[in-house]
Amino acid sequence: MKQHYLKPLTSGSLLLVGLLSLVGLSAQAQSDKKNSKEESNRNVMLNAASANGPREIQIGLPSADVNVLENGLPVTYATNPRSVNTLWRGDASLSHQGLLKISETAITTGNIGYAVNSFTQLGNSGFNGTFNYKTNHFGMQEVSLNLNGMFGNGWGYSASMYQDFDPGTFKIKSSNLQDRTQIYKAALSKTYAQGKGQFTAIYTFANSHPVYTYATQSAPFIYVGDGSVKEYGGFKLGTTSYLPTDANISYLDIRTGKMEETSLYDAIRNKNSQITLLNQYDFGKGLSWNTSVRYAHAHGALVYQSPMSLMKVKGNSAYDYRYRSLDGSLNSYTGEYVQSRMSCLNAGDVREFMLTSELWKKYRNSTLRIGLNEWYYNVDYSSNTTMYDQSVPMNGEYAVRLYDANQRSGYFYDYNKNASEYYKGKENKLALYFTHDWDVLPQLNLYYGARFEYQTLSGRNLAVKNAAGNYVGRFAGYYIGATAPDGTTIAPTPLNYNWFNYDFSLAATYKINQQFGLTGDFTYIVQHPKFEAFSPATLPNTDKISVPLGRVGIYYNNDWLSLTSLFSYISKTNNNSTLNLQHSGEILAAPLTYDIQTIGWTTDVVARPVKGLDIHFLFTYQRPTYKKYETSVTFSDGYVGNINATGNIVAEIPRIVLEFDPSYMITKDLRIWTSFRYFSKTYANINDAYFFNGRWETFGGLNWQVNKKLALGCTVVNFLNQTGAKGSIAGAELITRNEAKGIKDVLMTGSYLRPFTVEFNASVKF
Repeated sequence: MKQHYLKPLTSGSLLLVGLLSLVGLSAQAQSDKKNSKEESNRNVMLNAASANGPREIQIGLPSADVNVLENGLPVTYATNPRSVNTLWRGDASLSHQGLLKISETAITTGNIGYAVNSFTQLGNSGFNGTFNYKTNHFGMQEVSLNLNGMFGNGWGYSASMYQDFDPGTFKIKSSNLQDRTQIYKAALSKTYAQGKGQFTAIYTFANSHPVYTYATQSAPFIYVGDGSVKEYGGFKLGTTSYLPTDANISYLDIRTGKMEETSLYDAIRNKNSQITLLNQYDFGKGLSWNTSVRYAHAHGALVYQSPMSLMKVKGNSAYDYRYRSLDGSLNSYTGEYVQSRMSCLNAGDVREFMLTSELWKKYRNSTLRIGLNEWYYNVDYSSNTTMYDQSVPMNGEYAVRLYDANQRSGYFYDYNKNASEYYKGKENKLALYFTHDWDVLPQLNLYYGARFEYQTLSGRNLAVKNAAGNYVGRFAGYYIGATAPDGTTIAPTPLNYNWFNYDFSLAATYKINQQFGLTGDFTYIVQHPKFEAFSPATLPNTDKISVPLGRVGIYYNNDWLSLTSLFSYISKTNNNSTLNLQHSGEILAAPLTYDIQTIGWTTDVVARPVKGLDIHFLFTYQRPTYKKYETSVTFSDGYVGNINATGNIVAEIPRIVLEFDPSYMITKDLRIWTSFRYFSKTYANINDAYFFNGRWETFGGLNWQVNKKLALGCTVVNFLNQTGAKGSIAGAELITRNEAKGIKDVLMTGSYLRPFTVEFNASVKF
């Protein structure tokens, strides 16, 4: 299942709609030419959704895939099925982590949004080591080690290891750990004569089973009706498992038509092997050349356990749910509710070849860069889907799988009926780009650039048409070679597309005086769908996707204060998506293409009013709305499910976002800090019928630099111990505002806030 299916139900969702990051250059960053490509003060690794991944910075649009780079290349070409966290962590193997600006990401990658920018730790003179350790009170054990040094004659080495043993915030029966990840890196470098540059070869191997990613992030709660929720009996949000005890999942292989069985842990196995070559050369007189090349061979996987219908079955003779005990005996289910789930087993074999080469020329008052991307992606991907029902234990015990004896004799059903996917083939992007950072006058700086990209896509998918020319939807028992109810034989359909994409960006800063100035930027991107958009049962809209982003505002700097305030506009046309709409227990996929538009006002402040005190404050007002968001499906009983969300506020996105990050140096070695993030009211379905009240995400900690070799730290996540729901409500897309007015104290399912967590970390350098 790709991102566009039921993504609001997962706390790790990549639906990043808002304007939190539309700050642009902070006033501090504008005055720092050394870091002109990066943002600051964004707390990238403080993540309220994950204990070990980078924070997802919102930009006002559904995110692009390129959100983490290492050594100038995207960590992965596409995040489904090969997610970033399965082969990259912010560990001891990295020498630098930052956040690329929107304009820099647009020109160098062709995507809109911020990107985490990182570089591998290479060999330095002498012998050096870094050992990092992190644990939390739930039992997570995370260690990373880097050793690096020089052999002599310009040869350097670096070796890194990362190990993660994470049980999550609750135990699940289907796996001993919610994350088991191993990453190994080895690098060999040769420095050119007279320090002219360096050539480096890096080998990376990763083996990861991130069960927590999309499988465990759902829970039942009572929707009160006023935007608040209550816990359901003894079920504790964030610390109680909502997965069944049985680890095994039966599915129908969409390629072969054979019934298979796997466990949750095995289904999410990710294995990656890659070689990276880096070359840096300084020709002198301001001319330099940087090249990064990577070849990767990997098996990627994601597993969704998406909640669908929540049915009240107690006292209803139409249902006869049963389950088997561990001893094999058959029992009647006497619980009040039954939860249906869709297992989506996403997996694919991937080969990537990525090259980025840049030529830099520094002049007296400007820097010119010319770059080249050659990115090749070969994938054989499928998503096998399976439905099953489970108990909803009010007392917080583990759920069990159920079957309705009136309908079937087994737990699993509707194989590949709903969100099953398939595509196989290759995609290539060849791009030429340039940027020019120019101090036109002592008071005026211009940064502008352009990207010209040729995208090709060829292969096959399962967007099959019948004799009447209509698309054949998925059905129970769907696979290549199956016969549809209308007699159509399911066979792969060839794909072949060629597109020209282009991006432009212009940013200007004008200093009215030494402290006050004007700033603004405009970025315009034209894209076309990536391969993953061809995974459903219908072809996507292949028209151009245009993304204009404009910002204008002021900045002010003095000895203790840096302030930037900007008004922003961003939109995106032709977003391809698919909704799984539900009615009377039936689920139908509804494809659609829609636009998004967002306006906002953002103010970013960095203040140092007294020695040792550092304060960062960010205020954002935003109004992201759907445009042309209309679709409908007809269910088997004749009911027509209509969605018309045009003009609605985008689901899950608050209008007001606040960040407040104070820190204080108690001594020169001891720092105390906190981070508060406030998100105002959010809607929990596309029709803006359900909503959740505002919430806080809070972090705090103490860092102690014991000596030059040892650093200790303690971090508390959600120290206000706020509990509750977030995101969207499962199976609620067709509920209208009028229908929701009368709904109070009803059991529903959705995602939840990360629970109170205490983390300890230590770093040893030697």
